[in-house]
Amino acid sequence: QVQLVESGGGLVQDGGSLSLSCAVSGLNFGKYVMGWFRQAPEKERELIAAISWSGSTTHYDDSVKGRFAITRDGAKGAVYLQMNNLKPEDTAMYFCAADMYGTSWTNPRMYNYWGQGTQVTVSS
Repeated sequence: QVQLVESGGGLVQDGGSLSLSCAVSGLNFGKYVMGWFRQAPEKERELIAAISWSGSTTHYDDSVKGRFAITRDGAKGAVYLQMNNLKPEDTAMYFCAADMYGTSWTNPRMYNYWGQGTQVTVSS
């Protein structure tokens, strides 16, 4: 059974930091591109960061470049998202997802497995 379990969300003030984790089990972790998405109320789910199978290549949405960093640990089967200088517009539910083929990192439909999400709220 494949499981992706996010943790680390919470309430933080404008300019603060949070570190999200996603524990992955039930699949060959090293064979999957991993992504972090977010979805705010009444908005579409959007990719904010993704990382290649080996961890050598990353992709960020322009809105988070320079503030967020995605990493992965193959030994632990985990992917992380360090979020710094958070802004109220970063408020959303954050999801991690696994993509077996890596053909279109930004397209949520291409991801095979999803976690349940963790809420991030940034107060002004």
